[in-house]
Amino acid sequence: MAAFLELESRAAGAGTGLCLGNFVFGCELTGSTRSYTFKVDEADDSEHILALSMVCLTDGAKDECNVVEVVGRDRQNQEIAVPVANLKLSCQPALSLDNFQLQPPVTFQLKSGSGPVHLSGRHHIMHRRALSEEEESEEEEEEELTPIMPAKKHRRRQ
Repeated sequence: MAAFLELESRAAGAGTGLCLGNFVFGCELTGSTRSYTFKVDEADDSEHILALSMVCLTDGAKDECNVVEVVGRDRQNQEIAVPVANLKLSCQPALSLDNFQLQPPVTFQLKSGSGPVHLSGRHHIMHRRALSEEEESEEEEEEELTPIMPAKKHRRRQ
């Protein structure tokens, strides 16, 4: 199960041409749903970042080790699997991931335990928007600022 709710969508400053969208992300891993893959449309040329903030056991969890693993890609585009949480109801039912950033596609797997384990965070979308001619001319004017000259030194008379 996954949920997305739009938190905000706004232009990121005049003349930048960069639009931002931020969405709440959440998914739940259980004994019957052991993995979830977060992916975006390949035709979409926007940059997507998934920032995980929290992983926690939810109602109905047993006192057993629940290991959550993230499967993604490294810099060489090789698949890599990394355990990010080992949760147990009696000693560590939740873990802050401090906006751990991932680029889709990424898969979350419940490697051991029966859950339910809930992952939450934010889905950031950054894309260029087409600038109007007026905005482009304003952007060019901003780039043509005069350089700042060093201050002249004044000698004191003694």
